[in-house]
Amino acid sequence: MNRIRKGDQVIVIAGKNKGQKGEVVRVVGDRVFVQNINLVKRHTKPNPQANQPGGIVEREASIDASNVQLFNPATGKGARVGFKNLEDGRKVRVYRPSGEVIDA
Repeated sequence: MNRIRKGDQVIVIAGKNKGQKGEVVRVVGDRVFVQNINLVKRHTKPNPQANQPGGIVEREASIDASNVQLFNPATGKGARVGFKNLEDGRKVRVYRPSGEVIDA
């Protein structure tokens, strides 16, 4: 079970984008792609079959999952994530400082 999932609001805690918030677009292994953060320019060739023009395209690059924290809206800060087993047998994510359940 991943600590950070697609659709989570995260805050970057290290690197050139430190302090910025965004939504996770996708997760690949231990790397995350955050919307409008860590943008890079990619030079692409035109692909007529896919109706794709060539040129310089700006898109998100991955960030290591250790450099982002889940954003806790209650406190307005990033928080570490832990796991907890509920009485009904479900395993859920919780914010470490408060113990508040993330996915209900």
